[in-house]
Amino acid sequence: MALDTADEAANSLYLYTPSHVLPAIFAALVGTSLLIHIYQNYRYRFWRITFFICWGGALFTTGWILRCISSYHPANLNLYIASTVFIYVGPPVYSAAAYNLVGRLMNYLPMHAVLNPNRVLIFFIYVGASVEAVTAAGAAKNASAGSDLDKYKSGGTLIAAGLVLQAVVECCVIAVVAMVHARCSRASMLAPNVRMICITLYGTSTLVLLRCIFRAVESFEMFGDLGCRENCGPILSNEWYLYAFELGPMLLFTWWLNVMHPGRNLPRQKNRYLCPDGRTERMGPGWIDRRSQWETFADPLDLKGVIKGEPSHEKYWLRQDEWPVCKDGSFAVGTATNTRAAYDEEKELAPMSSEV
Repeated sequence: MALDTADEAANSLYLYTPSHVLPAIFAALVGTSLLIHIYQNYRYRFWRITFFICWGGALFTTGWILRCISSYHPANLNLYIASTVFIYVGPPVYSAAAYNLVGRLMNYLPMHAVLNPNRVLIFFIYVGASVEAVTAAGAAKNASAGSDLDKYKSGGTLIAAGLVLQAVVECCVIAVVAMVHARCSRASMLAPNVRMICITLYGTSTLVLLRCIFRAVESFEMFGDLGCRENCGPILSNEWYLYAFELGPMLLFTWWLNVMHPGRNLPRQKNRYLCPDGRTERMGPGWIDRRSQWETFADPLDLKGVIKGEPSHEKYWLRQDEWPVCKDGSFAVGTATNTRAAYDEEKELAPMSSEV
């Protein structure tokens, strides 16, 4: 057994001696956060908006569990690849939850929406899926490269491309949130719940950006000599960088969304919106695009209308008398809730209510 252990250490795929304890501790922390997310999604019935937090948490937890197992078998290529891929793909899925939240925020504030909330959601989700696919492919190639320099560099290139794409998307998210935030402030509609959602999105996107910067720097170090076992660059040669700059930001991300769960501040129904008085909420018809189907396909974000200053959607919030006031209170003043205890009251709003 001792001989086998010595052989594994000599053929280790890591450039350091991996910790056995830290992956287990952090897998427990991420897993605990996942369980709390599941509970809160059930409590606030917010699955449609924050499902990706749970999916990302499941992937990330799996990655650190596999990392713990891999630390005991550092020469096992399959375990190494699996742990690397799951750890890499978890954060892009977490980010998809933030994209979903941006879309719901603009549905809640349609008069201040930068672009079509429903199309923005689809756009960000598909871009996020592309980031995940590119990142997973790169991580798998890099982890399985062995002594194949071309495959190793190819994997590093894919990882770098995925990181750059994700960083660009996060910057776009921050810009969109900042524009909505500014418009609400100018219109005196910056209610406490809106401010809290904006702060949360700023914080979570910044954490993802920090993680992207770390992984980008790491990817540049991957282009060095494959045979090095010392002086390969500080990030590749020291395990603590992984915990500080990969795990750290994403752990804060997931716990932040637990402490400030959006289900407390935004309605479940996407056709429920905040009136210009900044207090009253009504059940409207939802976002209505006046363009033909082929036009919405060719320009899903209505960039033409935005550039011309004539967006192609109905301004239904200007016809307030047509839409019923929500009888269960207002999220803007803290009197409404998504909890299951309020379900009977919410049913009174049917048939205008919609979960979608």
